[in-house]
Amino acid sequence: MRIGVPREIKASEYRVGLTPASVREVVMHGHEVLVERGAGQGIGVTDETWAKVGATLCDTAADVFAGAEMVVKVKEPQPGEVAMLRPGQVLFTYLHLAADAELTRALAATGVVGIAYETVTSPEGALPLLAPMSEVAGRLSIQAGARCLEKPMGGAGILLGGVPGVAPAEVVVLGGGVVGSHAAAMALGLHARVTLLDKSLPRLRQLDAQFGGRVTTVFATHDSTERALLKADLVIGAVLVPGAAAPKLIRREILSRMKPGSVIVDVAIDQGGCAETSRPTTHLDPVFVVDGVVHYCVANMPGAVARTSAQALNNATLPFVLRIAEQGYRKALLDDSHLAAGLNVCQGHITHPGVAEAIGAPCVEARPLLQT
Repeated sequence: MRIGVPREIKASEYRVGLTPASVREVVMHGHEVLVERGAGQGIGVTDETWAKVGATLCDTAADVFAGAEMVVKVKEPQPGEVAMLRPGQVLFTYLHLAADAELTRALAATGVVGIAYETVTSPEGALPLLAPMSEVAGRLSIQAGARCLEKPMGGAGILLGGVPGVAPAEVVVLGGGVVGSHAAAMALGLHARVTLLDKSLPRLRQLDAQFGGRVTTVFATHDSTERALLKADLVIGAVLVPGAAAPKLIRREILSRMKPGSVIVDVAIDQGGCAETSRPTTHLDPVFVVDGVVHYCVANMPGAVARTSAQALNNATLPFVLRIAEQGYRKALLDDSHLAAGLNVCQGHITHPGVAEAIGAPCVEARPLLQT
């Protein structure tokens, strides 16, 4: 199979779909890889490096898209990239379509086979291709939040971990999944006080044991969430409904009652955000303030640490890339229900129930489409 790796063009996105190590592996399995010149610049990889591992360099993204049977990216295609997709071509990347009805419909109209990293599942029910970036985002959310608490960023001027004689910041984590657990661990490491809310009692018990009681775990209700938000200096929005829009846990009316200069880091922004006041931002202009509360809503947070993120992502995605390349997308998806869970659009149809429900569109069963 001929696999294409274009340069990412989303604002402040520095990652790359395949690293040189992954390209070498794919080439050694007998496949061809087309890489756009400059694709690795954000992670410190030169064009010469791509050539050394067996990639064919292309001058433009158009050349990559035109030549590739499967395009491997990091972020959702931008309008110019959507225009270059064609029927039957495989697009393997993060899509986050539930939060973007316009992109969903445009992508479906191309006839592309769109497989989203974030909805591929594992036999244990986990999200193996989302997990690496969730780990990065969870840890990075505390770094970003600590910076936003500084006065020059609009925050209250609080040091996250305090100092002897001065209390540390109150950190509230909404959601006890991968993002939330890694955020809590980082916040603890910086000596903050951490409260974590989740709706799963088994998960709360697991986290209580994991952190040795150092994190205050709270069952999430409207009342407990509101009380936690009102005491928080830093809120990490870490909720996730796979393939669907994030629930709005932070209502507009509560913002005016939160501490002035407190900070919300909305990691769920890719899925629409868990605060009613959230809107996507970029690394170039990451924050805005509503009712005295600083919002950090960067939609590609792991892109800030592109080298670490690209390597972590490739560790997870490479086996799936090889499987699709070896078997073809039809057989790979029909034989593996967990990979098939990643299929969001196919042959002009929306095939993921969460995406279809989020944008108010019909959902078509994928298997008959793949068997034709």
